[in-house]
Amino acid sequence: MSKTFEAVSERFRALSFAEHFDLIVAIANGGIIPAAILNQQLNVEFQLLKINLRDSNQRPKYDRPQLIEPVTFEYRDKTILLVEDRVKTGASLRLACELLSGAKLIKTFAVNGKADYSLYDEDCFLFPWII
Repeated sequence: MSKTFEAVSERFRALSFAEHFDLIVAIANGGIIPAAILNQQLNVEFQLLKINLRDSNQRPKYDRPQLIEPVTFEYRDKTILLVEDRVKTGASLRLACELLSGAKLIKTFAVNGKADYSLYDEDCFLFPWII
């Protein structure tokens, strides 16, 4: 099952946020494309947080998400929109929130799954930007 790029784009265009964000943080790799789309809408700084749990076939690679590279950007006292593509267990989001403790506020976004903001909360589907 998949969604068309137009269908997903419509959901992005209809999205509104109650907060003003100082920073968008994408959980790489899956959050990069959704964060780039949100960056175009919100026009705020965009950074990557390199966390990994699964391999390219979506099978768990580790027992729990791992930080792959250190956090090198400034996040303290900022209002952050933390972006992930798919939230299944929430483990990557929890680790990211721990790593970004010291931020003023963190709100989560997922294309699919449970987050503060999400486009869908359905069974897994193929994202239109995955080839």
